[in-house]
Amino acid sequence: MDSSRFSGRTAIVTGAGSGIGLAIATRLHDQGATVIAVDRNATGLTMLPNAIEKVKGNVADPELGERLDQQLGKRALSILVNNAGIGGGGRADETSDDDLQRYFDTNVRSVFRLSTYAVTRMRATGGGAIVNIASIYALVGATASSAYSMTKAAVDGMTRQMATDFGPEGIRVNAVAPGLIETPLTAERIRTEKWRHHIFVEQAPLRRVGQPEDVADAVAFLASDEASFITGSTLRVDGGWAVGRYPRQFPSSALDPSEIQP
Repeated sequence: MDSSRFSGRTAIVTGAGSGIGLAIATRLHDQGATVIAVDRNATGLTMLPNAIEKVKGNVADPELGERLDQQLGKRALSILVNNAGIGGGGRADETSDDDLQRYFDTNVRSVFRLSTYAVTRMRATGGGAIVNIASIYALVGATASSAYSMTKAAVDGMTRQMATDFGPEGIRVNAVAPGLIETPLTAERIRTEKWRHHIFVEQAPLRRVGQPEDVADAVAFLASDEASFITGSTLRVDGGWAVGRYPRQFPSSALDPSEIQP
């Protein structure tokens, strides 16, 4: 690991108090960045290394940009990682207008606001990198996740649009689309729901559950100079699940077919 990869650069990571966000903030810090971690959960922020600056806040708050301005002061902003979001949900006919608005405010509007805020800071110092966390569900059909899938698809589209607008100013905008990642929110379901393991692990080419560090590695690459000619891209980090979901002979530890749900 190159401890000077991001030396002299300041990064903001949202949703940094647990899971994927914590891994991203820690990875950027370990590779030399000054990291400002944002999370609405103050307890989660205490899990981060002491050297990481912490801001308790909700990305849906329209005044968050002003607070980040105060935290940054005169420092240049080099990297923004829009990781915070909400998941879950249900089918379209089970999703109310209020539900859809809540997902939109957190998963789309906040990314738009913070990205435009970052562009203002970055253009003043010659450029930077924005990395959005989308989802593999933004790219494929997925059951019972209507609002989540729609809003993550919006993030995917926003990534390409902003890359087009701001590339001439030296600002690169990319996204990462994680598949099934083992986090505090998903670990219990992965362990107990046999159908989930069958669909997301046994039917994927790499046949393992992703770890937060897998996503952190992808984000660090896209934020780094090694990706200086990459913008408007969405990198899938899903063990090949989106391209390799195919029926296969059940292994010796096979499930009873009645346990496999769509």
